Amino acid sequence: MSELINKVAQSALVTLNLEELLHPGERVVYDIKDNLFHGLILKEKDFRAFVKENDWSQYAGKNVAIICSADAIVPTWAYMLLASKLQNHANYYVFGDLEALEQAMMQEAIAKIDPEEYRDAKVVIKGCGSIPVPTYAYVEVMRKLLPVTSSLMYGEPCSTVPLYKKPKNA
Repeated sequence: MSELINKVAQSALVTLNLEELLHPGERVVYDIKDNLFHGLILKEKDFRAFVKENDWSQYAGKNVAIICSADAIVPTWAYMLLASKLQNHANYYVFGDLEALEQAMMQEAIAKIDPEEYRDAKVVIKGCGSIPVPTYAYVEVMRKLLPVTSSLMYGEPCSTVPLYKKPKNA
């Protein structure tokens, strides 16, 4: 019997798993509608008192999407005041829904990738996983890595879809 050889493990392929870039912290929504008087207006004095007295440590390590689901006019400073309290507790926060939160966190994570680590590499951008990765993240990582890699593929090292190969004269 001949010995089985794992050619994938021996290859020069570098796998990039976008799933690993995401912060594992819980995603929560802070809806400012709960601070509105009769669901319509924000009373500055009451809101400032709430912000001062609220236990913001409940957001420790969490990723927070700040929204207002009520049809009300909320002054910009109110969202900024919330941000000032979340800054010392939350892992990450944005103005917007959970989708905006995921996009902002992924964009920040991709921005931290050093493309030089992938210079002239054959890169497989991992596909399926346990956490859904939005399509825009795959497009963004392509934009970042195309100028430096020798080839880019999608999928798993054992079954890839070729996407890009640097021309030989480049």
